[in-house]
Amino acid sequence: MNQPKRTVDGAALLDRLHAALTRYVVLPSPEATDAVVLWIAAAHAQPAWAHAPRLVIRAPEKRCGKSRLLDIVEGTTHNPLITVNASTAAVYRSIGSDDPPTLLVDEADTIFGGKQAEANEELRGLLNAGHQRNRPTIRWDNARNKVETIPTFAMAALAGIGHMPDTIEDRAVVIRMRRRAPGETVSPYRHRRDGAALRALAQELTRWLRANLQRLERAEPEMPLEDRAADTWEPLIAVADLAGGDWPDRGRHAAATLTAERDSNTESSDRIRLLADCRAAIGEHGAIPTAVLLDRLKADPDAPWAEYGGTGLTPIKLGALLREYDIRPETIRFAPPVGQAKGYRTVAFLDAWKRYTPEVITNTAGEPYQPYQPSLGSSEAVRLDNVVRLKPYQAPLDEMPPPPDAGTAGTA
Repeated sequence: MNQPKRTVDGAALLDRLHAALTRYVVLPSPEATDAVVLWIAAAHAQPAWAHAPRLVIRAPEKRCGKSRLLDIVEGTTHNPLITVNASTAAVYRSIGSDDPPTLLVDEADTIFGGKQAEANEELRGLLNAGHQRNRPTIRWDNARNKVETIPTFAMAALAGIGHMPDTIEDRAVVIRMRRRAPGETVSPYRHRRDGAALRALAQELTRWLRANLQRLERAEPEMPLEDRAADTWEPLIAVADLAGGDWPDRGRHAAATLTAERDSNTESSDRIRLLADCRAAIGEHGAIPTAVLLDRLKADPDAPWAEYGGTGLTPIKLGALLREYDIRPETIRFAPPVGQAKGYRTVAFLDAWKRYTPEVITNTAGEPYQPYQPSLGSSEAVRLDNVVRLKPYQAPLDEMPPPPDAGTAGTA
């Protein structure tokens, strides 16, 4: 006689994993704890996912609990493969299967920071490509004289001090650890004593989630995020929905909260920073000479432009950075004494500002932008930061109508 199939209480199982985490580690927020729980669980169902989210565990200083958290992740995740310093070739060989291990990298800051960053660029490329299924790397095998295709798909957790590369954090659930405050206590973790209980919990997670792989593979959960952030969090939300209880709400709340926190703490690229700083430097002017724009950019003590590239931002470097957004300098006729000079028109920036730095757009409607005007000493001019804006609006000279025909001067 067939025994009835035992129903697993997924919510209770996640609750037990949550209790195990908080026993040994103080995480920065309830949302961060829920996110780690769901990430660990999702690792047990990797064959179901189209994307393999990364888990970035970072801290500003030592002794913030990041390595201890990685210990608990190792004890409870699926088929963990932990390393501190592995060659890229070894990592390729380790994860190259349809059911890969979960890659855990401690002290990742020593791999991607300082002098090692360039040497480990290939490993970063592997981690970026492996976020999505069917993104293999291709190598030439000299021994067999043939092309070899190696899968890169695998979930990975990285722990280290400071920021990870932007391309990795953009594909990650980011947990920002901090030191325990007075009164925050945890139980000491000993692998020989505590590891067996964690592995037993991991086996229960595997049985539960592997029994539901087809359901998870078909899952299309409603997401509170878009684009790559939605891709990253979708496996976690699918697990939360499968578990039921209050986990679906907790998972979505964690996704929205941690993604907003990550985005607000992300260091802007040089080009994004330049777009925002150009907006402040140009102000309300319709056009500005390149030399004046550079002077204003480099005058900001909090900006990197005075020492950019070691010698400071130059017209060539400025043009190269802005060219990525189809912003190019023009030869513009400004009022005397500037005259004809290379410069930038405000209209060329508007599309890039709207798309990449919408928070700095303050005057895209209403009064027209006023062109840059040099100091004329006029009583009708309003001096602003060594630049004079004339009232009313005046276009650059090459936009003004031609002068009246000879012989009509002085006529009504």
